[in-house]
Parts: sequence; structure tokens; C-alpha cells
Amino acid sequence: MQEREVVLTKREVEARLVPTGTEIMIPSDTFVTITQSLGGSFTVAVNGNLARIEGHNADALGKKPLESSFETPKDGTVNENQVWEAMKNCYDPEIPVNVVDLGLIYDCKIENDPENGNHVYVLMTLTAAGCGMGPVITEDVKTKLEHVPNVDKVTVELTFDPPWNNDMLTDEAKLELGML
Repeated sequence: MQEREVVLTKREVEARLVPTGTEIMIPSDTFVTITQSLGGSFTVAVNGNLARIEGHNADALGKKPLESSFETPKDGTVNENQVWEAMKNCYDPEIPVNVVDLGLIYDCKIENDPENGNHVYVLMTLTAAGCGMGPVITEDVKTKLEHVPNVDKVTVELTFDPPWNNDMLTDEAKLELGML
């Protein structure tokens, strides 16, 4: 994670207000403060609000998008380590810890099928059931997994059973959040 950085938007850019998820447009030549830059997305403070800007719009902030560097398995299968690494590049816009270390991923299954394609299935939750950013976070997981080599289909299912709690955090996450 970087220190806060004030930048001037280079062009109009789509963003989502945090925590509601409401879509907004930030005009060109607007001063924003980057408060979090993790996993290729950006959380910015703009006009007294927090907003998330997706990585494919990094150029609007004068930044470069995060590029995947996975090697393609020659046998046509999906590499499980790459799947978990991709999910570790997904972040809640308010918390500087990835969804894996937050304990939001309840299950991940990979079906390597040469006839029907390779399918990654993820069962996950959110830190709060009413989180307006839930669809954004789950779509981020799906999109990042679609970029893993040999993945043909991704299904991300959201559940709140069992409800998430602080005990699900990894020790690394607790340390990052000052809970140890």
C-alpha cells in the first residue's frame, strides 16, 4: 500500500461511492486523494466522500493498470496457486487487507474438464450483509479469476451463513489491522 497521494484526474472517470456502491462520475481535472492502491484498484477521497476506481481506469489517475504475470500451464489445467494469488489481489475499498486474508473466501473449487472447460467456483461472504460494495467486490473476484490462464468459467456465490466475524482473519490480517 502506498502513502496518500493527491492527483489531478486526467479525464472523466467512473467510480463507486464507498460504502453504498452508488455509481458516480468524477470530472476531468478534479483533485482526488488516493487513500488506498491495492490489487489494481484505487480508493480515492473526492469532495468529502470515498470512492473506488477500478484498475482499468488507472490512466485517469495517471497510473498504470496492474498486469497479470501468470505462466500458462501447458497441460490445459487451472493452477490452484494462481487462483488463490488472483483472489489475494481483491480488496475491500475500506480495508487494506485482501479478501483471502480477511477470511471472506469460504470455499474454492476448480473443475479441470477438457470437454466442458475449466470452471472455478467460489463461495464467499462479506464483512457485513448490507455492504453496498458487495457486488463490486464479488465482481472483482470474478474478473481477476477470469484472467487466470486456462479458466473458462467463473461462478462466485455470495453467502452469509455463517456470518463473517473477526475470528476469520488470518494472523497477518490481524497484524495489518492492529488487532494483535
